[in-house]
Amino acid sequence: MTDNDSAHHHTDKHPSDSAEPQSGGLTVPEHTPPQRIYLIPVKHRPFMPGLVQPVMLDKARWQQTLERVSQTPHQSLGLVYVGEKNPDSVTAEDFPEFGCLVKVHALNEENDQFQLVAQGTSRFRINSWLSRKHPFMADVSYPEPRAEADETIRAYGMAIINTIKELLPLNPLYNEGLRHYLQNFSPSEPSPLTDFAAALTSANGVELQTILETVPLKPRMEKVLTLVKKELEVARLQSEISDEVNEKVSQHQREFFLREQLKIIQRELGLSKDDKTAEADAFRERMDALSPPEPVQKRFDDELQKLSVLETGSPEYGVTRNYLDWLTNVPWGQYSDDNLDLGHAQTVLGEHHSGLDDVKDRIIEFLAVGALRGEVKGSIILLVGPPGVGKTSIGKSIADALDRQFYRFSLGGMRDEAEIKGHRRTYIGAMPGKLVQALKETGTGNPVIMLDEVDKLGQSFQGDPASALLEVLDPEQNQDFLDHYLDERLDLSHALFICTANTLDSIPGPLLDRMEVIRLSGYITEEKVAIARQHLWPRSLERAGVKPGQLRISDSALRHVVEGYAREAGVRNLEKQLNKIIRKAAVKLLAGEKKISISGKNLTDFLGQPYFQTEKTQRGVGVVTGLAWTSMGGATLSIEANQVHSKQRGFKLTGQLGDVMKESAEIAYSYVASNLAQFSLDPAQLDEAFLHLHVPEGATPKDGPSAGVTMATALLSLLMKKRVPRKVAMTGELTLTGQVLAVGGIREKVIAARRVGIKEVILPEACRRDFDELPDYLKQGLTVHFAGQYSDVFHTLWG
Repeated sequence: MTDNDSAHHHTDKHPSDSAEPQSGGLTVPEHTPPQRIYLIPVKHRPFMPGLVQPVMLDKARWQQTLERVSQTPHQSLGLVYVGEKNPDSVTAEDFPEFGCLVKVHALNEENDQFQLVAQGTSRFRINSWLSRKHPFMADVSYPEPRAEADETIRAYGMAIINTIKELLPLNPLYNEGLRHYLQNFSPSEPSPLTDFAAALTSANGVELQTILETVPLKPRMEKVLTLVKKELEVARLQSEISDEVNEKVSQHQREFFLREQLKIIQRELGLSKDDKTAEADAFRERMDALSPPEPVQKRFDDELQKLSVLETGSPEYGVTRNYLDWLTNVPWGQYSDDNLDLGHAQTVLGEHHSGLDDVKDRIIEFLAVGALRGEVKGSIILLVGPPGVGKTSIGKSIADALDRQFYRFSLGGMRDEAEIKGHRRTYIGAMPGKLVQALKETGTGNPVIMLDEVDKLGQSFQGDPASALLEVLDPEQNQDFLDHYLDERLDLSHALFICTANTLDSIPGPLLDRMEVIRLSGYITEEKVAIARQHLWPRSLERAGVKPGQLRISDSALRHVVEGYAREAGVRNLEKQLNKIIRKAAVKLLAGEKKISISGKNLTDFLGQPYFQTEKTQRGVGVVTGLAWTSMGGATLSIEANQVHSKQRGFKLTGQLGDVMKESAEIAYSYVASNLAQFSLDPAQLDEAFLHLHVPEGATPKDGPSAGVTMATALLSLLMKKRVPRKVAMTGELTLTGQVLAVGGIREKVIAARRVGIKEVILPEACRRDFDELPDYLKQGLTVHFAGQYSDVFHTLWG
């Protein structure tokens, strides 16, 4: 036993201490508190006199202290607030001057901690340290406020009690115990009341420590009253917020319960239906408004019966519901009336499109047959032409002319045949094909359905969409088209299908066989100027918000735009150039200019230098101009022949030529070599000549069967050492016996010749019909020679 301990036992022994029980209920504090006590630091909040609450202490750190406290007769220790420092590592210097003496009750050991109930009895002041190390022990005194019989003190006491009573309804946490406790306090005992009131608040540790260290009663009561008032305000604010939230929640709950009760009452009285019945009635109402075939009606009745026995939460319910939704959205038996007035159709086509007279005539003929029959059906139109010539807009014009609904979707890049024929219902996320969606969207069984880019269909492991289209685009089959999702036959024979493509090469033969081909070739300069003036320029001004009076463009400027900046077959790039002009003009208009006029002289200020210079056809020995067809329209093609050396016989080809074109060159060479005598040339002339045939622009791939005549002419020109006497362009395929075979794209090739100023062309005799069908404005001023044999070509050029 240490000296401290012996001193402790000698000094603290009290005659009445031995009679005090060691444990049990709370006791009334002794009249004579001990002078020497053990100290334990606490953090967060100081312990206040009058407070009774449990305290948790670390077993390893404070076991020795608590054992010694349990051996004392008074069973008391001092709790001292050390701020936020760790109580396990504080020193004597960290202790403040004041602490709270507590009576220890119900000491229990739990795992690695001690739990005890502490009953605060009085504040103390540390006078001197008896042990500055653990376990801490000090000599203390108990300062008491001087008794004051002042009315102010009594008033403060009453104010504190009333404030706490106001706090009780707002904070039910202290409710019952606090009511009981307040009965034992009275304004005549202000000091314990004040300390207890301070402990009730949520004030921080520093504020409570200040209360503990304030011994004089009046200043202490002032501080505590301020804390309690602040606590009351916070509690009131919390209560208001809580009431507001509860009011909103209770209002929603009340509405919910009332709504549920209303549903039950209405259901009992037969005034309303549940969700499943309402959906079934909606489906039945939709189907009653349609005229479905008998198999569809039977399927509908079966699926509706299945829906009625399924639970709304089951996956099968959702699948069946979606199926019925689609089945009742298909316009079974619903058709719009066709406008078969040919005059109206000609007006619509004329308003929307300039030029394309042959295409318009073909469409009018097609509509005329429908007018005689009373309905347009049974034909699939395929519009073929370069980009930007108006294929898609012609399809829309046909729908407007017939007063039919219009639906367009692009087949470009489509690789899944389910896009056409639908997915089977067994798959998650299954949907019908695009054709069923078209009927649903248009709400009629005879819309105009446009299938764009039919030449760009893809293929993959998910099937071949082109083959799936065979059933759709066959007038003999599409009256019984089967969609995999609906699994019912649809009659698509009343719909008018219009397909578009840039070229026929990539369209499968069986698919192409089902369509009526209408070719749209490119526009000549006059047509493009008219289109720009009547359609593109007004539309571009309107989109840009520019008034026609603010910006004008002359016809000569439009012609310059066409010839120098937008020479391709279509008009899409022409519209881009016009938009570019308007954008640059808009900047000047906003800068303050009132009116702007664009002519051929100032056009370069808006568009820069022209992309295309005036084409000069090459002329010379061994150089001949050919005519070619491309997916972008017609083009002129120079073919050059030259003799490299005379050491050995040989023939060389360059110019990125395809296999077909290489064959044409070989045929031309063989024909010329075997018929030199016919053209008054020495047959031995080729024995030692190495010839080179080149098609310029070697970076551009070229292929096709229409250059044989041109190549043979270039070789003959070289061997005869005579150039072609006039500006002539030619096209035609050649055989080994000198036959000139037919080629395609005559219209495009004639347009290409006119574009570069060539007024004399040589065409195969077999293409005379194609030339005769050209519009008069294309044939005007053109000298055409038709050749059945190559000798006709030779005599045309060199007599």
